Amino acid sequence: MAEIDYRNQVTRLIERQLSDWDVAKHNYGALKACKLRSLRVGASSIVLQFNPERIRSSAAKVDAASLKSRKCFLCAQNQPVQQETVEWNGKYKIQLNPYPIFPLHLTISELRHVPQRIEGRMPHMLALAHDLSDFVLFYNGPKCGASAPDHMHFQAGNKGFLPYCKEVFESKLSHIDDDGDGFLALSQGMARMSFLIAAKTALRASQLFDMLERALPVSAGDPEPMQNILCWTEADTYYVVVFPRRKHRPHNYGDGAGQFMLSPASVDMGGVWAVPVEKDFDALTSADVQAMFDELCMTTDDAINIIQRLK
Repeated sequence: MAEIDYRNQVTRLIERQLSDWDVAKHNYGALKACKLRSLRVGASSIVLQFNPERIRSSAAKVDAASLKSRKCFLCAQNQPVQQETVEWNGKYKIQLNPYPIFPLHLTISELRHVPQRIEGRMPHMLALAHDLSDFVLFYNGPKCGASAPDHMHFQAGNKGFLPYCKEVFESKLSHIDDDGDGFLALSQGMARMSFLIAAKTALRASQLFDMLERALPVSAGDPEPMQNILCWTEADTYYVVVFPRRKHRPHNYGDGAGQFMLSPASVDMGGVWAVPVEKDFDALTSADVQAMFDELCMTTDDAINIIQRLK
């Protein structure tokens, strides 16, 4: 059986949707004209994007009662008839995200309505990254920016957009495990710490991820470690970046004085902050961004404890 060319299928899907679906056409057109502002946060570049449409995500109510009372927007029966799908391996549906951050922004959701969990799905994420080689995939944990924590999904955005995908290789990398076929390293020096996995095969990348996952702390009552994940391929190498998290939202989350309507997730960790409220876009400083990284992301002590559990 011939291998399915998902890259071509998704390219044609995007072309059709941007031509025929008015909501997508309008929002991607507006994205091209959105205001941008750059900050330097330590050694990292952060791009602020004024994007009012992303209020749906930033202000999403993700408590159990709110999720139960609303229809799931990732389930087919609740989606617009204009929204098309490319089915992937009988497991996921690939769709154009009508409320984009990236110039090309995909949502990749399970066909079944099952909770947002990464356990057992890293092989899927790696295979999707291989098949959609022009994109960076990302995963938001159920308490780390996922606006549909009741329905398993990845997202993807075009390569070359997230500064961190380049910066991680310029950071201080401390190798924890390296067997020649792949390595796991701690990345430091870029405003927030992460773990980087690089491997020659998807199997080795998945093994290293599982090893790391077992070492990450899980809070009482949580289904999995708090984390954001980026994943992509380059040439013959698989890359996975894991940002362990300590909190869901910063203490100054909100729309009041001195607050920011920001719920940082994978894209923010990757260096692009989609800011839905104009006063926040105008007010955010490098110090504000660093303070949120410090509050939400793992500390040096956290990293030391994780590495000790890995040994």
